[in-house]
Amino acid sequence: MYDKNGLIDYLQANNILALKIDHAVTGVANAISNQVTMTGAGAKRALYYASCFTDEYQDVCKNQKNEDFRFSLSVVRLLQHGDIAYEMLKIYFEEVFKHKTDKQLEYIKKSLFLVNIHIASSSLTNTGFALATASVVSAGLSVSLEISSLIGRRAGHLTGAMGIYGVVQKAAEYANRLKFMYPAYYTALYQQDLEMMYFLIAPVLENAGAMKAQMVSDATLADIIARMVG
Repeated sequence: MYDKNGLIDYLQANNILALKIDHAVTGVANAISNQVTMTGAGAKRALYYASCFTDEYQDVCKNQKNEDFRFSLSVVRLLQHGDIAYEMLKIYFEEVFKHKTDKQLEYIKKSLFLVNIHIASSSLTNTGFALATASVVSAGLSVSLEISSLIGRRAGHLTGAMGIYGVVQKAAEYANRLKFMYPAYYTALYQQDLEMMYFLIAPVLENAGAMKAQMVSDATLADIIARMVG
């Protein structure tokens, strides 16, 4: 059992977070830009913590502490399971296909086949198709996430601390955005302690238009999946 108190500081001090995310999501699209950006985001988050000393901003302070706690829970999931990119994609497709009929799933599968994307699902159940589609999309992610350099693995203690705060800040911003863009998916991730890791796959989903998947035709949904793979 992992002790969540001080978990992030421990991981940063031992380079564990950088290494684990490198290994877990190698091949995932670049979710964040560079060390300067991450250090700046970390300084921003540290500044928010200064609000804890004023009565007027206790809500801000309480919310940020909760985000830190939720990030720690997500890191525990990362340490325990590793392949969280696939897990988050699986949850996404389970949500998207939840109310699809067998006929609709067959149409989506054939549409993807026409663009050389093969969903090797033995059956067209909603769950089976979600698992198979998540596997295909996960395998097709092609851009490496160099998070180790972003959080300052080789940097000094202060830069490293600001870097890890930057990761948490970016994670919180992406999670909060997801809450408004796709509440059902956010809730599904939250229930699995994964909403604070959404930032790792956010560019892949958002660039493909995946946040509107429940409101489009089956043909458009097939196109969205193809863009995720491509």
